Amino acid sequence: MTRGRGNPLALAVLALLFERPMHPYEMASTMRARRKQESIKLNYGSLYSVVESLVKRGLIEVAEVIREGRRPERTVYAITEPGRLELFDWLSELISTPTREYTSFEAGLSLLAVLPPEEAIRLLEERVLRLEENLHMEGALEEFTAKQGLPRLVLVEWEYTMMLRRAERDWVNALIGELREGTFDGLDHWRVWHERCAAGLDPLLPGEPVRDPAGPGPRD
Repeated sequence: MTRGRGNPLALAVLALLFERPMHPYEMASTMRARRKQESIKLNYGSLYSVVESLVKRGLIEVAEVIREGRRPERTVYAITEPGRLELFDWLSELISTPTREYTSFEAGLSLLAVLPPEEAIRLLEERVLRLEENLHMEGALEEFTAKQGLPRLVLVEWEYTMMLRRAERDWVNALIGELREGTFDGLDHWRVWHERCAAGLDPLLPGEPVRDPAGPGPRD
């Protein structure tokens, strides 16, 4: 069963109900207490929509409806046996099978030639500063969370995220160094390509010799 696997929030709901029956407000509160909103996008509107979808698919069901004093009624949900099977199958696939993920930064890098090299350097340096700020804030938050006594298992995805940020920072710093030192392969071609595009001229094709952008170019 793979239908509906595009939203990790649905997986989180199944995992929460694997622990015990809950109403949506408790689901959201538990996720926030464990800082899962850092890894899984959470808002109440989408949470209720996910719950309704899981009910329609028979993966969760209404366990009871409770009322406390003058508070509005709250519907408590429980996971079904098909829901348990879907939870383990879906989670097993995520953990065991690498998938192609299209990140915004990767998309930007694929079109980096549109920027002049000097501007690319400036923006990459700005990214490094922001990565450093994020790492500093996440480090402080990690210390605060550790004092709350949460076990490592609850925050293991945080370790993964910080590892990725550190690796990205180091890689971007190395790229900046190559661009500044002029050792980046194809840097001259990049400059000419950008200048010709900006001037409305046909750009040099890959493999064509670098020519003076002020002089005649291919097909002029």
